[in-house]
Amino acid sequence: MAHDWMPTSPCGPSCFTDDEPTVSRARVAARLAGAVGVLLVAALSVPVMPLIGRAGRELLAKRIFRAVLRSFGVRLVVRGGEALRAGSSRGALVATNHISWLDIAAVNAVRPMRALAKVDIRTWPVLGRVVAAAGTLFVDRESLRSLPSTVADLSASLRSGSLVYVCPEGTTWCGQGMGKFRPALFQAAIDGGVPVRPIALRFHLADGRETTTPAFIGTETIIDSVRRVARLRGLVLELTVLDELAPGRAANRKELAALAEAAINSALDRVTPIPTQRPRRRRVTLPAA
Repeated sequence: MAHDWMPTSPCGPSCFTDDEPTVSRARVAARLAGAVGVLLVAALSVPVMPLIGRAGRELLAKRIFRAVLRSFGVRLVVRGGEALRAGSSRGALVATNHISWLDIAAVNAVRPMRALAKVDIRTWPVLGRVVAAAGTLFVDRESLRSLPSTVADLSASLRSGSLVYVCPEGTTWCGQGMGKFRPALFQAAIDGGVPVRPIALRFHLADGRETTTPAFIGTETIIDSVRRVARLRGLVLELTVLDELAPGRAANRKELAALAEAAINSALDRVTPIPTQRPRRRRVTLPAA
């Protein structure tokens, strides 16, 4: 059953765009084989990761995620990536709109980081092992009781200096619209005293037309989505890194979530009202009668 911790999206098969260029069956097979090869290399690298240090792990992860994108013929266009690549000991909550399983590959191809992911991903063949080894924090969205401990773990990770990638919509959308950002995860940024770094993601074709084909929505399986992406020709994933939002910019987690949502919508040429910070009420002590 859907609840605020596990929202549902109205997107489904009717959202997919039509008449898009595709590649040959031979190219589809080659892409899928290449992706499997990349995942196998990643799985074999898991035992080595603790031995090569943080810089080595980040370089290896970046190359793996870039190889995933290349294997599917995805061209990554990055704007403002220098701000994300810049090394810093300070943590940040990295928040994006959520469209596809390609989202996390794109973000990590620019700057490898920890992520907050659904707990069932841990059980995926090969990929689950790789994701867990990357330091992923897992969340059980079906359980509201898990929310406080998840926020506490996320806050501790941010406070220790980690960048953590989250999808505050709580589910995927087709890309033509965006869900409301749920405020719970933003409490972790406030508790950890770290900024929020919004990132806007958009998919389009080589001719500039936006496409919803890469979306992973509705009741389809991950295999269905992977095959559809493998058939697409000229896919471009546009990633725009936006200005940080300091925790002090908002009075509470709800306003911080709304600011991040508005920043991403603005970058995607959508208009949403930007919340104004409400003044905090001061307590007034009345004199005794």
